[in-house]
Amino acid sequence: MPVEVQELACREGHIGLLTLNSPKTLNALTEDMVNQAQHALDQWTDDSRICLVVLRGSGDRAFCAGGNIKALYDGLTGKGDTEAPGRFFTAEYRLNYSLHRFPKPVVGVARGIVMGGGLGLLSACRYRLVTPDVTLAMPEISIGLFPDVGASWFLNRLPGRLGLFMGLTGARLNVADSLRVGLADMVIEPGQIDILLAKLQDERWRGEPAADDNRLFRLLHQMEALDYRALAPGHLEQHEQTIAKLTSGTELPAIVGQLLAAESDDPWWQNCTQTLRQGCPVTAWLIWNQLRKGQQMSLKDVFRMELAMALECTRRPDLAEGIRALLVDKDQSPDWSYPTVADVPEAMVEQHFQPEWDDLTDPMGLD
Repeated sequence: MPVEVQELACREGHIGLLTLNSPKTLNALTEDMVNQAQHALDQWTDDSRICLVVLRGSGDRAFCAGGNIKALYDGLTGKGDTEAPGRFFTAEYRLNYSLHRFPKPVVGVARGIVMGGGLGLLSACRYRLVTPDVTLAMPEISIGLFPDVGASWFLNRLPGRLGLFMGLTGARLNVADSLRVGLADMVIEPGQIDILLAKLQDERWRGEPAADDNRLFRLLHQMEALDYRALAPGHLEQHEQTIAKLTSGTELPAIVGQLLAAESDDPWWQNCTQTLRQGCPVTAWLIWNQLRKGQQMSLKDVFRMELAMALECTRRPDLAEGIRALLVDKDQSPDWSYPTVADVPEAMVEQHFQPEWDDLTDPMGLD
């Protein structure tokens, strides 16, 4: 099964354990995987035996590399099920919203690659545990999408305009970066994951979310903590003042120009600016607008806004072209619909933010 669903008996109560189980694809999400996870969460919501949920990925290479977008390519290009991309995004958004609002504590445990929809899943968890080899990123500008599944919510909560920088450049954060900006809560060694599960099973869970959450909080903080000084140094500590300066303007084309003109001999910075240089100009505007609009939105409205954006992306050429260049033909030379950020019409960008759904029309069924 691409998602392994287990119910672990404890001294009292049960733990719901979800394992993304497609290690060959770095646990990238398919429609079937999303639906299986959603079905389990729906059942566990009302199951009084289940007191908390743990979400993890199979294998040692990745928690989740995002959506399996290559699987959507035929539908996007009219060669396969043309309804599949829309179904996938609608189901993925519902799953992430369910995790955000789940009425019982949820622990996310992430190893290796955590990108795109994977970071969406981790950010939706009440507790976010990572291992020292973790890499976090929202690299959607490379495929003509945008930082999705709640990124308008969690990127806006990063210091300064780091969220904008992450979206524009696909910046890869290591474990020190992730802890520094609050995208992860604590770091554990891979060998501690099974120890943690054993400790959870050795507890008495009462089925009262507040009491169980308090017990879980104490248990997590009693685990042997890594010496953060022993972790690989972060990239952001070196560059965050530069990032703040270069992204502080009010005009996106000027900000993009400033980032591309900034010189550094640091390979990390060079990778960031190269990703921006080759990235989709429409995506840059989507990021700019989603973060601006999302600042004053509720979580529910953020998810509705982003789903409308995602569905519009499936109707436009850039997403299919980005997937083709990166994953199908692998020529790394996408032919975007507009050559530069300055060429993108404002009216076309605004089309991505319609319709504005409400409780009666919302295709995710959020209430």
